Amino acid sequence: MKKWFLTALSLLLITVTVAGCGGSNTEAVDTKAASGGSGETIKLKMWGAVPAEAGPQAVVDAWNKENPDIQVEYVRYVNDDAGNLKLDTALMTGQDADLFMSYTVVRLQKRVDAGVALDLSKKTDYDIDGQIGPDAALWKINGNYYGIPTKKNMAFVWLNKQMLDDAGLPIPPLDWTWSDMKDYAAKLKKDKVYGLLQHEASFTASLDGTISGIGAVKADGTSNFNNPLWKEQLQILHDMMFKDKSTPEYGEQLTSKMPVDTMFLKGEAAMLNAGEFIFRSANNLKEFPHDFQIAFATVPRISKDQKDFKYPGGVGDMLSVNAKSKHQDAAWKFAKWYADGGMLPMASGGRLPSSKSVDSKQAMDLLLKGVEKQYDLDSMNKVVFGNFPSFQLDLPQQAIDARSEEYEKYFLNKQDLDTTMASMAKRHQEYIK
Repeated sequence: MKKWFLTALSLLLITVTVAGCGGSNTEAVDTKAASGGSGETIKLKMWGAVPAEAGPQAVVDAWNKENPDIQVEYVRYVNDDAGNLKLDTALMTGQDADLFMSYTVVRLQKRVDAGVALDLSKKTDYDIDGQIGPDAALWKINGNYYGIPTKKNMAFVWLNKQMLDDAGLPIPPLDWTWSDMKDYAAKLKKDKVYGLLQHEASFTASLDGTISGIGAVKADGTSNFNNPLWKEQLQILHDMMFKDKSTPEYGEQLTSKMPVDTMFLKGEAAMLNAGEFIFRSANNLKEFPHDFQIAFATVPRISKDQKDFKYPGGVGDMLSVNAKSKHQDAAWKFAKWYADGGMLPMASGGRLPSSKSVDSKQAMDLLLKGVEKQYDLDSMNKVVFGNFPSFQLDLPQQAIDARSEEYEKYFLNKQDLDTTMASMAKRHQEYIK
């Protein structure tokens, strides 16, 4: 049986290798077809994490209508560990993914290391720095681009303004802190109503914004994972879970897979720490009816005196061409079109294009079309469309995983805070070495 398996595996590897060879001949056909010449129709597959009905299908439909020689199929994957593994498997074969989205630098780095993200340094027909702006550089790996960051990243705290008004609380100032958040959440909680919910993607936003400002490694070369600011926030959040009962216990949220965006829109929470992706639900009043107005606050810093804090934001939705694709030229043509306006149907769901070729007012109009009264426009303009120093987390995935494993023990009451801080720093130090 073992001999049969090894033989089959060898044949598979040979098949994949042969499929990857002869790329120059295929690429010659691509170039001809991608430029509008004769030839058989090229079929591309684009992988992304946004549900097809929330904009991607409209995007590819518009492209396919105008480009009969290059047809694109959208494939949705869930942006979690299992979904990303599924995408990475497709990328490695080079057969089922020509274009793909990465939503963090860490995920992109892994794909660059695997040799599946096309290096764009030799592409002279698209100026990423000029089109996207200075925030694009946060996505560079080894000084090069391996895709186009296509949308403006936005993360903030969603507020039920009616609940704030009822509690006599103003919309928080731009420089509020986690101590302020704790106070707000305690005053806003009610029976069957949490003061604060947090989306998994935003759970570490303030931790990440802090370490991006002060640096993950100290001047002496040791880990900064035991910094006092992290300790302060973890303590505050633990108190909110177990003393104030104003936010769900970590274990409860994980095991129940709380639909935090739906809960917020149903009035089961006064505040939601999340990103712009919630707009696609908040704007869908048919499936998520709500009669309260939504206001916005910045992601809170940990300390009032924290001058080097950075906010989750910048640009994201990194669209890359698979370096193993047989249709790289056609895929690159689509990627440029997508970034420079083709993605506009995504705006109604909160994904605003980052390219300067796109009229920002047009994108904002699409975002707010028919739902203008659902939002407090003053806080939206200050927070959602404000300009803040931002970051893209560039910690090694192993360090991120180690950190989450240690603070999870703390939030599950399996170890104390001092042990947690020491363990995070110790494990990070091992990766530094």
